[in-house]
Amino acid sequence: MAVPAPLETIEIQTGPDPRASVIWMHGLGADGNDFVPIVPELGLPPTLPVRFVFPHAPMQPVTINVGMVMRAWYDVFDLEGRRGEDEAGIRASQGQVEALIAQEKGRGIPAARIVLGGFSQGGAIALQTGLRYPERLAGIAALSCNLPLAGSLAAEASPANRDVPIFMAHGQYDDLIPVARPRRSRDLLLELGFKVAWHEYPMGHAVCAEEIRDLAAWLQEVVGSQG
Repeated sequence: MAVPAPLETIEIQTGPDPRASVIWMHGLGADGNDFVPIVPELGLPPTLPVRFVFPHAPMQPVTINVGMVMRAWYDVFDLEGRRGEDEAGIRASQGQVEALIAQEKGRGIPAARIVLGGFSQGGAIALQTGLRYPERLAGIAALSCNLPLAGSLAAEASPANRDVPIFMAHGQYDDLIPVARPRRSRDLLLELGFKVAWHEYPMGHAVCAEEIRDLAAWLQEVVGSQG
């Protein structure tokens, strides 16, 4: 089986000598540039220098979008009116994100100071990877997404990340991923004993200013509290 090429990334540092890293995955059809403008909006203090890594998902055809080729972390099927999961694609992206974690560790950032985050498909991959990662991470931020491969999580969850802080947020008027679905994901995570900070906002499949403020406070808590 061929090893996938390393993901291309955009990197932004909020100060010299970063003491933490945030690896952030974009949504379907976007690219790593999508969330770059949010970095200054987070208003992180200069005493907490962070490296943000924004990878570009691979280009691939997406079934639900009539086979159009776009950046996607996995394919999306539509099976008799319900969306199916591309397990192979999800697990392949998990492996590529794990390679980015290894890269950050190689640059001196321990796993315990690395946050995985993402929006929509990217948030799903953050959950998929972070909940199974064998070393304790600083946190997982999952915006406007579902929990992927939920049926296998109980068996595959890493003991190291059983208490990892999870920030989940969703729009109450999201017509792409109706809020009832991620609420079920949240409930499953809680049933399995995970710590979920859940937020809802009066918006669609998007990001709002209040959400960014809440995310900023959470981010400072999970990486700033560790010195």
